Amino acid sequence: MKYVIVILDGAAGHALAELGEQTSLESAGIPILDSMAREGIVGLAKTVPDSCEPSSSAACTSILGYDPLEDYIGRAAIEAAAAGITLSDDEIAMRINTVTLENSMMKSYACGHVTTAESAAMVHRLAAELNDDTFTFYPGVGYRHILVIKSHPELLELEYTPPHDISDKSIEGHLPRGNGAELLLDLMERAHEILAIDSTNEERIAAGKFPCTDIWPFWPGAAPRKMLQFEEKFGVSVALSSGVDLLFGLAEIFGLDRLLIEGVTDGPDNDYAKQAYKSLSALDEHDLVVIHIEAPDEMGHAGDAAGKVKALENIDRKVMSRILGYAINSGDVRVLAMPDHPTPVELKTHVNEPVPFIVWGAGIDSNGAFAYSERAAQATGLVLDPGKQVMDMLLGR
Repeated sequence: MKYVIVILDGAAGHALAELGEQTSLESAGIPILDSMAREGIVGLAKTVPDSCEPSSSAACTSILGYDPLEDYIGRAAIEAAAAGITLSDDEIAMRINTVTLENSMMKSYACGHVTTAESAAMVHRLAAELNDDTFTFYPGVGYRHILVIKSHPELLELEYTPPHDISDKSIEGHLPRGNGAELLLDLMERAHEILAIDSTNEERIAAGKFPCTDIWPFWPGAAPRKMLQFEEKFGVSVALSSGVDLLFGLAEIFGLDRLLIEGVTDGPDNDYAKQAYKSLSALDEHDLVVIHIEAPDEMGHAGDAAGKVKALENIDRKVMSRILGYAINSGDVRVLAMPDHPTPVELKTHVNEPVPFIVWGAGIDSNGAFAYSERAAQATGLVLDPGKQVMDMLLGR
């Protein structure tokens, strides 16, 4: 048996007036996902426990069959693992976004989706001027970077607000707060002064683009403990493709092989067809492949309903069609398709609500769903809580 997991990041959401009181999943033309829903098992999965922040770190941990509480890893530590950063016991990692602040407002949590090359150039300059015995900057992908901090475990206990939670809102009351926050606030101020005179920013402003005015630290994490590897836990070998460091970090921690596919990105420019083709090719040497697609989440954060619908339609037409063809030709194949968490367009951030899933393929019988959507999943009455049970259902355990 071969297995395919498709994570439609942030695909779930709420009904919108501009979509005729439909959700993005209901509005999108996704005939293959709808067909799989009618032929397979559909339900809701609670991927994020009530006590966890509704981020992809907890949600994707659940989809991969691990417990986000028992197997907790701070998100920045996961992304640090993806970058090959090994944290010592007296170090913590923090995610930092390069952001655009204007009159104390979060104008863009991603500097208008700055390119990796531009953002990395700025982070290299920050590193040259601010790295010391306490702080070390590491450039990442796009607007996402890592800051490693030595000898300050108290920073794990501060209160943080992810910048995408306050898009187009005042940052007042949302800066790092608590005992020891002054260390980070001082670093943020020094970084602001450096970015204000950065040549890359001057070029972006001249081109009419958002400058990266500031850094925004959040999602701290300590060195992860040794985890039971996926193949040992479930008895199958896995490869994973994604355009974001978080998923590659989980792959590193859980022992999944990473697929580095040119053209796979974190946005709507993702090469969906190539990602599907190359990922399915990995089944020649693996039992299971995970295809993580970030675009629906990015469109949700941008408040772009049409863009989110288009991303879902691209996934159906360019990814699910190839998976269906592979399954027809190969025979013994099972597919799990689901978001990690909802990213409602009107909120521009994640919410802690169950997400709709499909398990389809060999040995799976229909449980009566009429389509693939939030409401169709709810109508089946099937709820998996905790959400990690989806892996057992897929593998028939």
